[in-house]
Amino acid sequence: MIKLIVTDMDGTLLNDQHEIHPDFWEIEELLNNKGIMFSVASGRQFYNLESKFDRIKDRMLFFAENGTHVVHKGKDLYVNPLNKSAALDFVRKGRELPETHLVLCGKNSAYIESKDDSFFNEINKFYKRIEKVEDLTEVDDTILKVTFCNFNGVEEHTYPHFEEYANDYKVAIAANVFIDITSITANKGNAISGIQKELNISPEETLVFGDYLNDLEMMQNAKYSYAMKNAHPEIINASKFMTNFSNNENGVLRTIEELGLLKEEYALKS
Repeated sequence: MIKLIVTDMDGTLLNDQHEIHPDFWEIEELLNNKGIMFSVASGRQFYNLESKFDRIKDRMLFFAENGTHVVHKGKDLYVNPLNKSAALDFVRKGRELPETHLVLCGKNSAYIESKDDSFFNEINKFYKRIEKVEDLTEVDDTILKVTFCNFNGVEEHTYPHFEEYANDYKVAIAANVFIDITSITANKGNAISGIQKELNISPEETLVFGDYLNDLEMMQNAKYSYAMKNAHPEIINASKFMTNFSNNENGVLRTIEELGLLKEEYALKS
């Protein structure tokens, strides 16, 4: 019996246009009526996730900012901040890298210095609260993570500069153009494990979906761990199952249907 479904957003629940499939709302209601909690775990900001799911936000569980900020029914259940001194050191180092843009992710807002329009348009997809500031090192907020953006690809151009910190901090490649640095204990898997204990839900009662490297630990906290058909090879290797359909083919919802979690008379419209 599945009691908890946790899905990543970009490259997983959302298509490449960052859209939620129209069938989602009816499916979530059916799941909720059966006592199955639907939740999302994303590198996105909580306020962005909340706005995406505004009509059902009061019954959803949000694992935001790669598990550093967990919210349920408008209340913070868990906050795992990044040491501010370390965060500012990462900001200073990031400033020295060519073609690299920075986001300082605070609990109250995201903060940027860059005035580059293409960068702003990209991060605007993932953050609802964004403040442009003159100096990120002067920001007064609880820092959850530092994000680096490089449109040439972060695995090759950005990650090598921060690999040396991987023993003391979580350095996660979150997408082709994003790297996130958080507290060493901050990841989606640890956040999910804590909530499972709080809600008395076991890994055997948990179903998860993911596609990229910031989903790695999440796969270890569910008996039913699904890599998307379009997932990074490391996620496919770490998961017990793989979806038959990609994020652009509505893979999450179609897998939920295949697993028999919906009413027998319900069938996806597309």
